[in-house]
Amino acid sequence: MPQSMLNRTAFLRRRVMLAGLGGWVMMGRGASAWAESGPAVTSAALLSAWRREGGVLLIRHAATEAGLGDPPGFVIGQCRTQRNLSEAGRQSARALGRWLQAQLFKPDLVRSSQWCRCQDTAQLAFGAYEDWPPLNSTFAGQGNASAQLQALRERLQGMPAGRTEVWVTHQVIMTGLTGAYPGLGEGFWVDHQGRLRLRAELAA
Repeated sequence: MPQSMLNRTAFLRRRVMLAGLGGWVMMGRGASAWAESGPAVTSAALLSAWRREGGVLLIRHAATEAGLGDPPGFVIGQCRTQRNLSEAGRQSARALGRWLQAQLFKPDLVRSSQWCRCQDTAQLAFGAYEDWPPLNSTFAGQGNASAQLQALRERLQGMPAGRTEVWVTHQVIMTGLTGAYPGLGEGFWVDHQGRLRLRAELAA
């Protein structure tokens, strides 16, 4: 078989394999072996490992109203100018909070992007949270992607052993850090280098 046909066959097989994972994995530059293998687990399994070893759980905001990015005239601090959580997203975030309470677990700190859909996810699921600009969206050239990702990596590397933090953020930030593509409400547990260890649906 010609080399070009062999290459195409290998490509198609890989596409089929990724489709079989239910669209959980979208590879990006710098993706780790963990991201490539798609370590998808149940929320209970992720929580068990996270509370045992500590570290950061990145959560993409819950489901939103239809749209991409934000409407023209977007302003931080003015939710009416933004694309916000749908009612289904709000219900999912509340359900996550109830589930965590039932597990008798509360993280040491919850941080959020300044976008309302992230703040609302954090508030409904965890109650108290802190705004942290490095978690803000860099979609369509907003913010400073390289500086924000560097701030995340520095925080990860400096975290004390056993500490648990939640960072509620956006797809573009999670993909930029790990090379993997999260679904709405999906959680990524990452190590001190920002490498994806486990992922699970949390507040879809």
